[in-house]
Amino acid sequence: MPMQTNTNIVNKLWGYCHVLRHDGMDYGDYVEQLTYLLFLKMAEEKGAVIPKEYSWSVLKTKSGTELLDFYSELLRGLAKQEGLLGAIFVEALSKFTKPVGLKRLIDLIDEIEWSALNIDVKAQAYEGLLEKSAAEGKKGAGQYFTPRVLIQSIINVMKPDPRVSKDFTVCDPAAGTGGFLLSAYEWFLHQTGGAINRDDLERIKKNTYFGTELVARPRRLALMNLYLHGIISNIRLGDSIYEPDRGERFDVVLTNPPFGTKGANQIPERQDFTVDTSNKQLNFVQHILTILKPGGRAAIVLPDNVLFGDQAAEVFKILMQDCNLHTILRLPRGTFTPYSQGVKANVVFFTKGIPTENVWIYDARTNVPGITKKDRPLTHRHFEEFEKCYGDNASGQSPRDENHSKENRWKKFTVVQVKEKNYKLDSFKWLKEEDIENSNEIGEPEEIIVDVKSSLEEALASLDKVYEQLTNDDK
Repeated sequence: MPMQTNTNIVNKLWGYCHVLRHDGMDYGDYVEQLTYLLFLKMAEEKGAVIPKEYSWSVLKTKSGTELLDFYSELLRGLAKQEGLLGAIFVEALSKFTKPVGLKRLIDLIDEIEWSALNIDVKAQAYEGLLEKSAAEGKKGAGQYFTPRVLIQSIINVMKPDPRVSKDFTVCDPAAGTGGFLLSAYEWFLHQTGGAINRDDLERIKKNTYFGTELVARPRRLALMNLYLHGIISNIRLGDSIYEPDRGERFDVVLTNPPFGTKGANQIPERQDFTVDTSNKQLNFVQHILTILKPGGRAAIVLPDNVLFGDQAAEVFKILMQDCNLHTILRLPRGTFTPYSQGVKANVVFFTKGIPTENVWIYDARTNVPGITKKDRPLTHRHFEEFEKCYGDNASGQSPRDENHSKENRWKKFTVVQVKEKNYKLDSFKWLKEEDIENSNEIGEPEEIIVDVKSSLEEALASLDKVYEQLTNDDK
């Protein structure tokens, strides 16, 4: 077999996607179908337990309309299995309309002995397909995809080390395609340099990485992505914020809740939520406050519009009483290009169990050219100085100094100053945009719409409170 590299595997498989598009299959559908077929091929190579009648060796003998019928029957049958098999194939449907397309893809996958590949090559090839899917269309994985560069920087400072204790756990309650969990595992492997005994490694692979995902497709992609790294992950299909507290508690939470207000039209009935709001991101903040163990730490990606407004102030007031909200990273404009263009966002870091005394903010946005896909891509250089300013202590307890930033991007604000701003954490801006043409005063249309919708929601929430007060006074 000729040597396979990440690039030529991705190009070969992705090139065939363009053929299938004429069959009416979009990018997301294509990667999803690849998920099913890659899993079956690798399961056979590894001798994994798959019902014989649904095995890869049986599938590849079929052709014509018999192949289409058998493939649909196979997906239904595997969805009924227990464990990882059923999880990967839950709600799985064939999107092929012509047998020739399915047969060609089976042949392409069969050419490669996936289990013989270096684990990084096969996993990166799969991630390459996910990233292409995210970038290529609105129906791709964009809404579930956080740029790997940003994830790695967050992991670098959060240091989710499962060697700390035997019950150490990492969770992403909005898991998407599993980027945070996968990067946490890769960081751990890099730290050990492979020097870890087999029993500990098995425990870590099976009992450390947890998540919840609302939508079946990204959850399936996450399970497959992690499986390619040898992780039998515990990613549940469910709704993190509208389901009751399950009682599970975690040492580290890393997440990027979905942006926008779609579906956020009702207030969760949760006894553990102190602030009643329909804002999804604020509810994720409250959920994370619940699921963290005492002393546990979290990093959450939140858009700017979640850090201002009365309800945001209420949530962060409570958060800062119960947790040390020690760090905010203000992300460059365009960080989520091409997935969610125009969204301005931050990463909020906190540790549960002690109240906040100081909030340190790193401004990686002002006077930084906006990120573009080709000319100015997001790179680790955007976050190098931030990581140094954050320090080695994962809970934000390293000695800190504003002089650690050469361009005055690192600034401390006391809890008294935060109170004076009514806990509206978006208020602290000390750098001036030097290039007016490059300033963010106008913003992208999508960004303006999200901001206006958030402001209207805040106004409606305030009116509801006034109305409630008036009606109570009349009684």
